[in-house]
Amino acid sequence: MDSYTILVCDDEEDIVSALRIYLEGEGYGVLCASDGAQAVELLRGNKVHLVILDVMMPVMDGVTAALKMRAFSNVPIIFLSAKGEEADRVLGLHAGADDYIVKPFTPMELFARVKSQIRRYSELGGITAGEASGAAARDGVYRTGGLVLDDARKQVTVDGDPVPLTALEYNILKLLISNLDCVYSSSQIYESVWNEPAYDVGRTVAVHIRHIREKIEADPRSPRYLKLAYGLGYKVVTV
Repeated sequence: MDSYTILVCDDEEDIVSALRIYLEGEGYGVLCASDGAQAVELLRGNKVHLVILDVMMPVMDGVTAALKMRAFSNVPIIFLSAKGEEADRVLGLHAGADDYIVKPFTPMELFARVKSQIRRYSELGGITAGEASGAAARDGVYRTGGLVLDDARKQVTVDGDPVPLTALEYNILKLLISNLDCVYSSSQIYESVWNEPAYDVGRTVAVHIRHIREKIEADPRSPRYLKLAYGLGYKVVTV
C-alpha cells in the first residue's frame, strides 16, 4: 500500500489515541493535534493526504480551522461530531468538508470513508489546479466557452486562469462537463461521484454545486456554465 499521512485533530485525547492506533494499524502515517490552530499549522508544514477534524474544540473550532485550511489546501477533510442533524452536516460542508462522521463510529466505517477520500484525492494526484505540468494535453479535454477541464493533467481553467477544486468538486464538474447539456439529478450526481446509494442528498450536492460556481462563475448567482434545471437537477451547458 502507498504511504499516506493523515492529520487527526480532536480535543479528546482518548479519541486521538484510538484513531492513531486504528490508522497506524492500517499502515497510515498519523499527525496529531488537539485544537484547530495546531491542525492548521501542521497542515501548512507537512505533506498530508487527509484531515480528520473534530467540530467542537477549544482555541479554534473545526469549522474555523476548515475554512482556514481551504484558503491554501484542497486536502480532503472529514468532520467528526456528536451532532448528526442535517443542519450540522450542511454547516460542515459549507466550511469545506468532504465528509462527515457522527460519533460514536466503528473502525470499519472510519476506514471505509478514509479510503474513499484518499482514493479520490490520489486520482487527482494530490494537486491543486495550476500545479500540474508537462506535455500539452491530448485526450480527455472538455471545453465549453472559457471553461476547460483537462482530465489528463487534472486541471481546470476559466479563461486561462487555474481553478483550485477539491476532489469531489472536480469529479462533479467532470461528470457534468463531459455530458454537456445533460441534466443530472442530485441523486444521480451523488451515486456517480460518491459511489454510494443516494438517500436525501439534495442539500449535500447543492452545497458542492455552490462551491463549484463560486470558483468557475464570474457571477455565481447568474451562472454561465453550471445551470439549475428547476425540479430536475444540474447541467453544464454549451456556451
